Amino acid sequence: MSARIITIAQQKGGAGKTTLAAHLAVAWAESGRTVAVVDIDPQASLSSWWAMRQELGLPAPTGARGKGSLIVHRITGWRTANEVEKLARDHDIVVIDSPPHAETEAKIAIRSADLVLVPLQPSPMDFWATQATLDLARSEKTPAMLVLNRVPPRATLTGAMVAKLADLGATVAQARIGNRVALAAALLEGQGVTEYQRRGTAAAEVSALAAEVAKATL
Repeated sequence: MSARIITIAQQKGGAGKTTLAAHLAVAWAESGRTVAVVDIDPQASLSSWWAMRQELGLPAPTGARGKGSLIVHRITGWRTANEVEKLARDHDIVVIDSPPHAETEAKIAIRSADLVLVPLQPSPMDFWATQATLDLARSEKTPAMLVLNRVPPRATLTGAMVAKLADLGATVAQARIGNRVALAAALLEGQGVTEYQRRGTAAAEVSALAAEVAKATL
């Protein structure tokens, strides 16, 4: 088995990078894939979420017929590349939650990936800051996909943002993630939103993005 490695990166903080990593990882596990998440963000928020999940005794998310699994590893420093390579041998998908700055670990995470997923909010500040992340992906010769995240309902700016994103020269995901309370509420319960509120809009959006990203890495 050789995993598809997906690094979630954004040099600007506050774009929802770690939140997206957690929800996508659960959605992929529920689709029947074996998923390993590598947390190399110094804030270790993803590892804290996983620890809460373990303390609550929640079962691993699985798909139909019990297929699929999820684990989270906290890794720092020079071990990142080797650990990702090891995990890739035994899983379908490896997700790397990278640091928000152009540190050595972020470069390694992008270099190791088959695809860099770059979340950004529909704001000029996020648009301008995203160019640095895309430049880093290009320097490592790794394809990137932009994802509009925390999109407000009826946001008049979103249409203009989509037109501007084309100028950045990266693929833009058709699926978008709204600014929904369920995303945060699920994490507070140690869950992904597709477990927490299966029939909700947030779950549908995350599932659509998970399917689109998986298809893009085949």
